[in-house]
Amino acid sequence: MIWEFINEKIRQNIDVYLITVAETIGSSPGKVGFKMAVAADGSLYGSIGGGIMEYQLVELARKELKSKSGISFIKRQVHSHDAEKDKSGMICSGEQTQIFNFLSKANVDDVKNIIELIENNKPGKIILTNTGIDIYTGESHLNAIDIEFQKNDNAFRYSEPIGIKDTVYIFGAGHISVPLSQILNLLDFRVEVFDNRPGLSTFESNIWAHKKQIADYKQVSSLVPENNRSYVVIMTFGHKFDEIVLKQLINKKVKYIGMIGSKSKVKTIFDSLMAEGYSKENVERVCSPIGLPIGGQTPAEIAVSIAAQIVEWRNKR
Repeated sequence: MIWEFINEKIRQNIDVYLITVAETIGSSPGKVGFKMAVAADGSLYGSIGGGIMEYQLVELARKELKSKSGISFIKRQVHSHDAEKDKSGMICSGEQTQIFNFLSKANVDDVKNIIELIENNKPGKIILTNTGIDIYTGESHLNAIDIEFQKNDNAFRYSEPIGIKDTVYIFGAGHISVPLSQILNLLDFRVEVFDNRPGLSTFESNIWAHKKQIADYKQVSSLVPENNRSYVVIMTFGHKFDEIVLKQLINKKVKYIGMIGSKSKVKTIFDSLMAEGYSKENVERVCSPIGLPIGGQTPAEIAVSIAAQIVEWRNKR
């Protein structure tokens, strides 16, 4: 995590520039929110889009660190050979604006607070300005998803929600849960895995989940918070347990619900839910059979299809 990298450096009294992509126009390799840290000892972490543009901005940060200017500033980059100024060296026709925040040992407490919010999955908002960092906390930021950026010459204010990550709650710690946890972790999701079988080998060996818990499948509603960052995957070892879990979560306001199973099993469960009075709208929003139809057969292939569907919902729906 970039904040852990920054924390390690500034605690050693090694100054750092945090470079953040704050604004993009048109086609641009860097996306809003991309970050990179450049330390005074020459080390780097993260990316703001790569290529010659990134190289030039890293060199700019190193120059400022060497001069010990200690200033925070804005740098615009235009991806066109025809640009009159701020050429990035790239030709993808868009542009992007970076903010450079100077961080030193004086920011240790700020960075520590950011890390604690992220590690504890608590909502907050980070404010980066040309004069420093502010961190806001509290439930009012739980569903905040928008990044905001204002600039005036070299004065700027950039705000970004932090803490609450997109979290996938996996019910069923069987053979698919391990590769699925690994893939989701790589895709920057928080992963929580639940099962009702103590001592299960695939539960114990799952090093990719951020949280693992033995749970009573009849008492799972409280395990999944209602917000647009919650994703549910149901794949217990029996369709009866799948149905028990689904009944508790189907009416929750979450981003995604998927359930594993054959078409016949899914139809049986869905018909049962409809007969019990669950709304057609809520039943139809359950992605089941789960995953994109890529023809996967192995646990890893099925995990890829599930992860791909979750990413599709995160990005397009």
